[in-house]
Amino acid sequence: MQPFSKCPVCCGEIVEKEVEKLLRGGRHTAVVTVLAEVCEHCGERLYSKETISRFEQIRTKLSRQEVGEFQPVGQSFQVAAG
Repeated sequence: MQPFSKCPVCCGEIVEKEVEKLLRGGRHTAVVTVLAEVCEHCGERLYSKETISRFEQIRTKLSRQEVGEFQPVGQSFQVAAG
């Protein structure tokens, strides 16, 4: 992957890591594990074009409630402040 030799935000060193990305679409949320280039200094994540395209596909499916191929892993709750 590595289109950058240094972080474009802080010029720190970047390394390839497996990360979790939280995606939202409509009322649904998905957690996706992908490879990303991550800055060791500031934590900036850099994703490949293919990965970003996959994120967009997942968000669209979530928005359309086309979640049949996704595996449920629990429930989410919203808690009011106060």
